[in-house]
Amino acid sequence: MAVIITDTCINCAACIDECPVEAIVDEDDNPTGEEIYYVYEDKCVECVGYHDVPACAEACPTEGCIQWGDTVEGMPVAENRGAKGEPVIED
Repeated sequence: MAVIITDTCINCAACIDECPVEAIVDEDDNPTGEEIYYVYEDKCVECVGYHDVPACAEACPTEGCIQWGDTVEGMPVAENRGAKGEPVIED
């Protein structure tokens, strides 16, 4: 998975509005049943070709909520990506 949204998500919708490929769904459409937003790994492009860093993490008001996940074969990978579980943007 390119990026993941952790359970610190406050469901504010900032990430959904910023995702250039519509890879993020709200808690109502989360296939895991969790009441947090969800990133579809087969759609997330880590904003490669769109932004310098994932736009969802830039827009998120919750520190560390959006983290790097596993890479997905055949999907773009950001040059500056951190290790799995690290916040995409660290304050």
